[in-house]
Amino acid sequence: MSHASGNVLKSILFALGANLAIAAAKTAGAVATGSSSLLAEAIHSFADCGNQALLILGLREARREPTADHPLGHGRAVFFWSFIVALMLFSLGGVFSIYEGWHKLHGSEPVRHALVAIAILGFGVVAEGISLWGCLREIAKERAGRSLWRWFRESRSSELLVVLGEDLAALGGLVFALLAITLSVITGDPRWDAAGSIVIGGLLVVVAMFIAIEIKALLVGRSADPEVVRALHTHLQAQPEIAQVYNVLTQQLGGEVMLSVKARLHPQGNETSLIEAINRIERGLRERFPALRWVFFEPDLRD
Repeated sequence: MSHASGNVLKSILFALGANLAIAAAKTAGAVATGSSSLLAEAIHSFADCGNQALLILGLREARREPTADHPLGHGRAVFFWSFIVALMLFSLGGVFSIYEGWHKLHGSEPVRHALVAIAILGFGVVAEGISLWGCLREIAKERAGRSLWRWFRESRSSELLVVLGEDLAALGGLVFALLAITLSVITGDPRWDAAGSIVIGGLLVVVAMFIAIEIKALLVGRSADPEVVRALHTHLQAQPEIAQVYNVLTQQLGGEVMLSVKARLHPQGNETSLIEAINRIERGLRERFPALRWVFFEPDLRD
C-alpha cells in the first residue's frame, strides 16, 4: 500500500471508530427518549459505519494486480464503492430521516428524558469533531494552499471526499438535532423534534448529491490533479533530451495515474540512443512522481 493510501485508510478507520461509538450511544438514547431526531441521527451513524466499511473494501480491491481483462488494474474500484456510499448516504441516511420526521410530524408523543438526548448529542459533537479534525489533517497534505471548496472540486481522492462529506453532514445533523430537541422541550411541542429529523434528512440528501457529482466525474474518467499535471509539464520541459512537449494526457485510476506523453526529442544519433533517452525520461518521471503506474512516451516530429 502506498503512503498516501495508508494515510487515507487511517482517516477512514478513525471515522469508523468514532461512528460506531456514536451510533451505539444514539440508538440507546433514541429508545430511551423517543426522539425522532435522535433516531434519524442513529440511522445516519450506522449508515456511515457501513459506508466506511465499503470504502475500506474499495481500497482493498483497488490494490489488486492488473489482469488480462483489466490491464490497467483495478484502481477505479474505489470510485465505484465511493459512489455506492453516496447513494447509501442519500437513501438510508437522507430519505429515511425525512420519512421518519414526516411520520412523526403528525404525532403527539413528547421527547422523554431530554437531558439524556442532549448529553448523547453533545458526545456526538465531540466525537465527530475529532473525526473531522483527522480528516482535515489528511486533506491538508493534498490541498497545496487551495481553499477547501476548491480542493473538493479538484480532488481525485474519492475516499477523502466521502469522509469529509460524511463528517460535515454528521456535525450539521447533530447541531440541528440539538436545536430541535431543545426547542421541543422549551415549547412542549414535539413537532420541533420531527422537523429536526426532516432537516437532517435534507442535509444528508444535499451532501450526498454533491459527493455523487464529484465521484461521477472520476468514474467517467478524469485527469490527474491539476497541480500534478502542471508539475508534469514543468518536469518534462526541463529534461535535456526533450526539445518540445506537444501533449501530456493523464488519467486518474484510483490512487495511481496513467500518463501519455507526445514530444519532440533532440537528435539522439541512432535508434538505440533514442530508446535510451526515452527510458531515462521515463525513469525520471517515476522517481519524481511515485503515483505514476503507467507511462507511455511517443516521440514525434510534429503535433
